[in-house]
Amino acid sequence: MNKYLPFLIIVVALSACVSSKELTYLQGNLVKKSEIRRINNVPYKLQIDDILNITITSKNEEIVAAFQKNSLGNGTNLNGAGGGQGSNPGYFSDYTIDNYGNIRVPTLGEINVLGYTALEVRKKIEAKLREEYINNDNSLFVSVKLSGIRYTVIGEIGTPGTNTIFQNRVSIIDAIANSGGITDVGDREHVEIIRTIGNSTEKHTLDLTNIDVLNAAVFYIQPNDIINIKPLREKSWGTGTTGLQSLSTIVSIFTLIASTVILARNL
Repeated sequence: MNKYLPFLIIVVALSACVSSKELTYLQGNLVKKSEIRRINNVPYKLQIDDILNITITSKNEEIVAAFQKNSLGNGTNLNGAGGGQGSNPGYFSDYTIDNYGNIRVPTLGEINVLGYTALEVRKKIEAKLREEYINNDNSLFVSVKLSGIRYTVIGEIGTPGTNTIFQNRVSIIDAIANSGGITDVGDREHVEIIRTIGNSTEKHTLDLTNIDVLNAAVFYIQPNDIINIKPLREKSWGTGTTGLQSLSTIVSIFTLIASTVILARNL
């Protein structure tokens, strides 16, 4: 039995470590298809607590000034931040959708935007401006977009917490990379996205080790998504992420057991 012990330790150590396959993203090859289809192009419908960036410009500065939330020159540009990641100064200067689904625009008053797309809100504001205030100004320009995409990531991630990426579209890969990446003991095959739509909550699971995830309906996240990175079973076992770490752990356990047996026999 003793002569097989080293071999047994090595086998157990190798089976307990995290394999390179479990750590590698987007494995496999994309299958070429003759069919061309639109993927992930369903317009996002606004929800409570979303933050909107609204820009109203015109050659007539005096008229436009009536709709300014803060003065930024020739019009209303309510986003103080550029692209990329980081804190969001737009939280103080842009429009947050309240619990009733409304935003309050100077002069225009309360406008309900809950369940609308950004394009629909733009058309709604532009129509209201032309009908009630600026009906013959061809230079009128209205822009409405989300002030970044905010998400929360928890679990086995480099930097857990809530982040905002100032882009129009953010993939699950973008979000994870922006949060420090998945740790060596994070489960890349069962990444969960928890999404609230209206009064309901959905949970989706993505396999980031499979390149087919690029075609998943939820590959691009939505504002206020929660991304949950679950731990691999190796973490709960405490054996280590590499073969050497696992071997060291198992050898330590066997050494402890052997020492205990020897001491018990000498008592």
